Amino acid sequence: MSIAPRKPPLQFALRLKRALGGKTGWNGLAAQIAFAAILAWIAYEIVANARTNLETQHIASGFGFLNYNAGFDVNQSLIAYNNSDTYWRVFFVGLLNTILVSVIGIVFATVIGFVVALCRLSPNWLLSRIGGIYVEIVRNLPVLFQILFWYLAVLAALPAPRQSVSILGTFFLNNRGLIVPLPVSEPGLYPFLAALAVGIVVALGLRHHARRALFQRGQMIRIWPYVLGCLIGLPLVSMLIFGWPLKFELPQLKGFNFAGGARVIPEFVALTVALSTYTAAFIAEIVRAGVMSVHKGQMEAGASLGLSRAATLRLIVVPQAMRVIVPPLTSQYLNLTKNSSLAVAIGYPDLVSVFAGTAVSQTGQAIEIIAMTMGVYLLLSLATSALMSVYGWRINRSMAA
Repeated sequence: MSIAPRKPPLQFALRLKRALGGKTGWNGLAAQIAFAAILAWIAYEIVANARTNLETQHIASGFGFLNYNAGFDVNQSLIAYNNSDTYWRVFFVGLLNTILVSVIGIVFATVIGFVVALCRLSPNWLLSRIGGIYVEIVRNLPVLFQILFWYLAVLAALPAPRQSVSILGTFFLNNRGLIVPLPVSEPGLYPFLAALAVGIVVALGLRHHARRALFQRGQMIRIWPYVLGCLIGLPLVSMLIFGWPLKFELPQLKGFNFAGGARVIPEFVALTVALSTYTAAFIAEIVRAGVMSVHKGQMEAGASLGLSRAATLRLIVVPQAMRVIVPPLTSQYLNLTKNSSLAVAIGYPDLVSVFAGTAVSQTGQAIEIIAMTMGVYLLLSLATSALMSVYGWRINRSMAA
């Protein structure tokens, strides 16, 4: 049994110097220590100055105010809320409203962006020009201007409730928002959702099996009848056994407003439409650049196999382009989430409006509330980046396989 010789102390010191100080050695380590000390001193001065200012103005610090009653109403809440609830409840109301508009905006922006990008790449002259005009106009106008345009110039011009625009006699559009039937759960809801979940899992399994058979053995399996049977048949059987999963409460005009149903407030519509269309213009250019980064020989290869242009893009070109598209696409998703804070301009009750706005003005706890708001946006950005990183890793793995 041989014993490895012990490294000389001088060699160990050199390795330690390179690890801590990089190529500059001990001088680099000293510079890093000095820089960290300066940052610590600046942070200490900021905290000490803030504490002194709070004591001078007789403002108590801490998060105890979150248990106080808020005393104001919110015009949209995804959870039960009234003006006697605490600031904790206000925080969660604003957080959920921010997540709602961000998620819906991301979905719409992605769909619109891909459609516009494909229009710009289309050999059809008219579609290509329409896509180009959309991108050049929308992305060069400030997003705040677009939010105000949709809210003040489009939605505010709609008629009053008594003159609402009726759609099929069940949907009503007016200057107070979109009035839609309200779904109410029935005893058959949970069996229906369970059947739908089972159908989705089975359909995904069939799709995975069909793709493996196609790529490994060259065998094309027709699975769409079984997929439709799973996605439609299982929920239908559930409804036949357990009854309807939902019933709908229809809105009715009573006096000068509607009773019953659910109301989608115009602030939400304006913010969602503006953020979606604005971000979609940037996504369209990202997707177009990603598709153009794939060699044109891929399109020619697809055509030689007898595939249509749409099938070649969907099966060959776009999957390869996603490796280029995903990183900048993630940045646009983060921008959309952060741009949702502009909702304060039109009164949409997001986190900045109701918590970092109204709550700050009532409590004076600016440091605590701003810190919580910053932490929320940081966590949302990190979560979005993590999800997109996992998606990008799966794309790279599938392309490498």
